[in-house]
Amino acid sequence: MNFKGGNLKEYLALALILVAALMVRLHRIDAPLADWHSWRQTDTAAVTRSFVEEGIDLLHPRYEDLSSIPSGMDNPQGWRFVEFPFVNAATAVLVQNLPMLSLEVWSRLTSIVFSLAAILALYLLVKRLATMRSALLASLLFALLPYNIYYHRTVLPEVPLLFFTLAAFLFYLRWLDKNRAYDFVISWAAFAAAMLIKPYTLFIAIPMLYLAHKKWGMRLLTRPALYLLCTAIIPFLLWRLWASRFPEGIPAYTWLFNGSGIRFRPAFFRWIFAERLGKLILGYWGLVPFAIGVIRRPLAKAGWVFHWWLFSMLVYLTIFATGNVTHDYYQIFIIPPIAIFMAIGLEELLKPMRRTFDRRLSLIMAVVSTGFGLGISWFFIRDFFNINHPEIVEAGKVADQVLPHDAKVIAPYLGDTAFLYQTKRRGWPIGGDIEKKISMGATDYVTVMKDAEVEMLLSRCKPSISIGGTTIVSLRHCSL
Repeated sequence: MNFKGGNLKEYLALALILVAALMVRLHRIDAPLADWHSWRQTDTAAVTRSFVEEGIDLLHPRYEDLSSIPSGMDNPQGWRFVEFPFVNAATAVLVQNLPMLSLEVWSRLTSIVFSLAAILALYLLVKRLATMRSALLASLLFALLPYNIYYHRTVLPEVPLLFFTLAAFLFYLRWLDKNRAYDFVISWAAFAAAMLIKPYTLFIAIPMLYLAHKKWGMRLLTRPALYLLCTAIIPFLLWRLWASRFPEGIPAYTWLFNGSGIRFRPAFFRWIFAERLGKLILGYWGLVPFAIGVIRRPLAKAGWVFHWWLFSMLVYLTIFATGNVTHDYYQIFIIPPIAIFMAIGLEELLKPMRRTFDRRLSLIMAVVSTGFGLGISWFFIRDFFNINHPEIVEAGKVADQVLPHDAKVIAPYLGDTAFLYQTKRRGWPIGGDIEKKISMGATDYVTVMKDAEVEMLLSRCKPSISIGGTTIVSLRHCSL
């Protein structure tokens, strides 16, 4: 890299963006995994913990939940076959070799590293297709959107998925420009890695194919390398074939498409475009630069690639309609083109030479829309960091101190595994069918509340202990 002249300012600006992104993502990094969407975070972290405690076995990932809730089948071994757990394995290595930080902190730091790498990949990608200013603005927005600040330090597979998807796109673009074999190999490997995390990666093929068509036209059909790129799906297919041997460890997923029948109904548009895109991600005011970016005439070098990218994300939102309406973290995948169009819109407003807009009013609109958008979005995002039920964290500590390591517990939390994770024991995140659970090995019942089931167990099972607000009932000797 040449750091002379203008390039030095460019790289300094990029470095400052990365530092700012790191600093904001360290917010409450040592908090317990009991914040927003803790159930999905703890499920991911539990696989890492099993690798730390039992050794890394990529083909047999396990977690705490033994119930039939995820798959509809009892899961006595605690199998967890979703994303291929190579990120969990890397995190486990860090935990084993650098134990000065907790598993939760290392898991969040891993996500943050992938987030910073994604910011860099987005910058390089946009710079190749647009302008340096657009690239810096897109990176800055991607770094500081409150939605990203929270979700890019969570223990979720979507963050590494985002990096590998952007890396696949970037090196594919480099290969189209330079026709270098190593760029193609890296793109293939990144695409395969992203597919092993989530098959959503396939949607990025839409703008990638557009770029190939832009370069070769219909002659792209005669390019063997494009067909070779299709083989990046093979590792994913092999993983799913292996996982099919453990059906009890595969969570139900068909409901993600349109299980609630919400696709294209008024509620679908309200949740996706008003609640998520308009309010949560863009804070209402961010829609101004985003809209200007979308309607701006495409740059000659980029063509319509960013619009095709945005279109591919709309296809993703539509196909996985119920999943996207149910879980707001599913929109992590769509943020890059949103940040790009916001950046293009801001660049248009900030241009020193323009005849369409008044220069001073344009500057004011750029500052106000961006500032208000980030501020209003933060107003809604800030509560995601809260630990709304600290009692389950304290109860988990009590259970971990009192119970033997091989205990299997019932930790009722409406099916949410966040409480079960805090106990560091395998078991069930919901009560009911106590006799069946005892026959499957349940040894203790841990709770932070008193209800009819707890009162029944206290009267029929001995011994029991109560520490603070935590009640633990032994199920080894019950007269049910």
